[in-house]
Order: sequence, then C-alpha cells, then structure tokens
Amino acid sequence: MQELLNHPAIQAGLAPFLVALVTAELFQRLKMSGLAIIAGFAITIYLASDFSFEPLTATRKIVLLALCGTVLALPLGLLKERWVNLLLGVLGAAAAVWTVLRILQQQEPQAMLLWGAGCAAYSAILVWGMDRLEQQPLRAANAATALGLGTGGAALVAASGLLGQFGLALGAAAGAHLLIQMVSNAPLPTGRMFTLPLALVAALTGCMAVLSAQLVWYALPLLAAIPLLAALIPLPKQPIWIQSLLLGLATFGCAGGAIYLAWRVAGNIPL
Repeated sequence: MQELLNHPAIQAGLAPFLVALVTAELFQRLKMSGLAIIAGFAITIYLASDFSFEPLTATRKIVLLALCGTVLALPLGLLKERWVNLLLGVLGAAAAVWTVLRILQQQEPQAMLLWGAGCAAYSAILVWGMDRLEQQPLRAANAATALGLGTGGAALVAASGLLGQFGLALGAAAGAHLLIQMVSNAPLPTGRMFTLPLALVAALTGCMAVLSAQLVWYALPLLAAIPLLAALIPLPKQPIWIQSLLLGLATFGCAGGAIYLAWRVAGNIPL
C-alpha cells in the first residue's frame, strides 16, 4: 500500500483528483466548492513532501503562500470592487519576488533585476487573469486545468519532479471540478478560494522551473495566455461539455505548446 502511495502518478494525479472531487461535492451547497483546489494540492504535499516550513526553502514558500492565499481569499471573496483584482496582481508579483529572492541574489545585479521583473510580471498576469474568472466557473475550471497540467508537464520535462507534481496536482484537482460541471451540466461555484491559490502556485512553480530547472523562459508566455484566452473566447448557448471543449481548444493548446517547448529544449532538439 505504501509503495502505491509513493507512486508519482498517485501523488500528483489520482489522489488530488479524488480528494478534489469529494471536496467539491461536499462543499457545493455552501458555495465553497472552490476549496477543491487547495484540498487536492494539500494531499499531494502530504504524500510527496511534508508541511514543514523549516528551513523556509523556495518550494516550501510556495506551499505556505498557497495556504495563505486560500485564507486571504475568504474575506476578499466578499469584495467586488475592481481595485481588489489589481491589488491581487500586485501581491502576486511581490510573492514571486519573495519566493525566488535567494536564487536572484546569486545572480549579477543586471540579471537579478531582469529575472526578478520577469517573475513578478508573470505572477501578476496569472493572478490578475485568473481572478477575472472567479465568477465564471466553467472558464475558471477550464483555465485552471490547462494551466495546472501545462505548468506541471513543462516542469516535469524540464527535470524538476517536485515542481512537476505541484503543477499536475493543480491540474488534477481543477479537472475534478470541471468534470462535475460537465457531467451535471451546471456551474459549480469557484470564487477566489479557487482562483487565487491556483494562480499563485502555478505562477511560482513556473518561475522556479525556469530559475532552478531547465524550463525555457519563453514557455511562460504560453501559460500566461491561458486565463486571458479563457476570458475572451465567446461561448455558444450549448451544453457545458461542448463549451468546455471549445475553451479547451485554446487553453489546452497553449498548455501543450509549453510542454512541447520544454521537451524540445530538454532533448536538445533545435526549434
């Protein structure tokens, strides 16, 4: 049994999917099914790593920020003002710089500023973009699934097993939420408790995969485009599963593109 639980496919795929599925079903009447994301992510941390925060490494900062993001999302979910969306983008940028600070400090000043600004911009775009979808369950769940799988797949190909598991766990958890919507043909509440921790973990995982593994930086713009495309694509008045398939053509296309770029570079295949 222990060997089964130690298998990466169980830790980053089946376990977060099942936990998120159960969580979304249990909390949907309370309109808190968005907790499925942090529940799925937490079970992966429990199985693949631990919840210790000493010493506070970059990967442990990601876990800590995911938990803090979920707690922060509860009161912020009550606020509908536009400035909240912008504030979260700024906080996302600050979280990225704090997470990768020790790595940046080992760089030359010019490189430190360049990579720091890039990480801050990427995190701000993802947090801001996903937050725009917090009241659009189908778009949010579709974008979250593609973003998680794309980030995790790219990080895994770029030779970072733990970061890959982080991203894949997000994708699996979001996929469970999306599956319920498709099967029931009804929206399932998401809210900021769904979009904020997911965006933070995906953004920080992507930044860390670039700085500490072999993920090419130009895979990140493809991932950053996912929530933006999910917000812009017009959807016909059709069953949810058809709408999801239409969204998936763009969102999963970007995710696949990021994984493809990571694979080409990891295999030293010229672009």
